Amino acid sequence: MDTVTVSPKYQIVIPKKLRERLGIRPGQKLLIFERDGAVRLVTPRPLRELVGMAKGLRWKEEDRDHTERF
Repeated sequence: MDTVTVSPKYQIVIPKKLRERLGIRPGQKLLIFERDGAVRLVTPRPLRELVGMAKGLRWKEEDRDHTERF
């Protein structure tokens, strides 16, 4: 595990061995969010990869949120 330092401009450097292992390139976009008190960086996935992701799921009527109807 590597340690990084936040600069006065709130920037960090991703360690070289991690960049190489994950295939992160200069100019590449990353998504950043907080989850369970940790900052997470992920590479965005193309929408094409998500097609059919929920295929075969069975929804129950109580799974729907009826409160946000117009």
